[in-house]
Amino acid sequence: MHNIIQISYFIAAFLFILGLKRMSSPVTARNGIVWAGIGMLVATLITFFEPGMQNYLLMTTAIFVGGVAAFWSGKKVAMTDMPQMIALYNGMGGGAAGAIAAVELLKGEFHSQTFLTLAVLGALIGSVSFSGSLVAFAKLQGLLRRPMRFPGQLLFNTAVFLVAIALGAMLIIQGEFTGGIILMFFAAALAYGMFMALPIGGADMPVVISLFNALTGLAVAFEGFVLNNAAMIIAGTVVGSAGTLLTQLMAKAMNRSLGNVLFSSFGSSDAAGADSVQGSMKPIDAVDAGVMMAFAERVIIIPGYGMAVAQAQHKVHELMELLLARGVDVKFAIHPVAGRMPGHMNVLLAEANVPYDRLYDLDEINPAFPQTDVALVIGANDVVNPSARTNPDSPIYGMPILNADQAKNVIVIKRGQGKGFSGVENALFYGDNTRMLYGDGQAMIGELIEAVKDL
Repeated sequence: MHNIIQISYFIAAFLFILGLKRMSSPVTARNGIVWAGIGMLVATLITFFEPGMQNYLLMTTAIFVGGVAAFWSGKKVAMTDMPQMIALYNGMGGGAAGAIAAVELLKGEFHSQTFLTLAVLGALIGSVSFSGSLVAFAKLQGLLRRPMRFPGQLLFNTAVFLVAIALGAMLIIQGEFTGGIILMFFAAALAYGMFMALPIGGADMPVVISLFNALTGLAVAFEGFVLNNAAMIIAGTVVGSAGTLLTQLMAKAMNRSLGNVLFSSFGSSDAAGADSVQGSMKPIDAVDAGVMMAFAERVIIIPGYGMAVAQAQHKVHELMELLLARGVDVKFAIHPVAGRMPGHMNVLLAEANVPYDRLYDLDEINPAFPQTDVALVIGANDVVNPSARTNPDSPIYGMPILNADQAKNVIVIKRGQGKGFSGVENALFYGDNTRMLYGDGQAMIGELIEAVKDL
């Protein structure tokens, strides 16, 4: 039976890796999720046959309750709310790893100091990911609308982290498995995760979610070693490495280090923009904008978080179909950190049945902007700010952007004249070739559709 269990874990791990690989492409992502789900099912069922396994009723009840909750939330949660759902589910993974470590620490039965050390590290990392992800969820859900900062916050956070490290070291060195020390250790770890995430602003959420995803994977891998569970080791390692690579890619897409994301004030609505922009924003009505797009040869649509909030992706698809019917070449430009999680815009557009071959990454689409007649910006802000390319004094200078300002004409759909999450004024909005279409994203796209239909 032991060999069957190990083979099953190996198959589950293989399915995890296969699923993650297929998730890297929009074309195969759905299939990849199915394969990974089958792997999880195999790993879960075979666990019931582990020697010495007990509490079958409790296990079955937990699986049933968790499965029903996940199925219900997966069906009910709108695609626009997917970032906070991802943050919440990721936090649950970290919390589960921390809970496993807590049980093992309370039992105090470790074969060596190495396994004890891994258990403590998994507990620390999992707890940080759990509480930090919950804070990220609260920010994305709008429950925490502003970053929370106070003087000396970095020193305070460091002190909390050192307390957690000291208590963890006490568990490892002295083997003190009393409930009080374990409780204080987890309290310090959870507090650090919360305090680490509280000062981070909304613009940095893609990086933060990726980081906590990496931490959750690492915690699961450590606890896999403690339990001698091959599936947990492989799955956690794969998730941790993928999350780490994604975090690096997200930080690179913002031209910032991970330390800058975690410890600077960038990404908050109260961050002061160092650059001032001369000129004024020039409005346009939907009819004129619709005519401009209908008679264009090439149009590039740039979606941002505003499109997600307005739930305008289906209207955008309808507008695309109308323009294509008139012979207009329509492309979509996707910035790596557009939205509130990696791939946020891709998911929304896929839901609206926008063909994958019309979605272009930053490096692919930027050379096309000078030959583009109209660039339509829907709720995007910092990712199209030319100050990142032209103004060394700008807080976002050096951040790779979509070169929308190089298009012959730019139409920006925006609710008002406010700044983006970084708090930096957007020079694109003041450009001579830019016109502002003020209003709700879905309503304005609807008016553009009617304007094109009337021609």
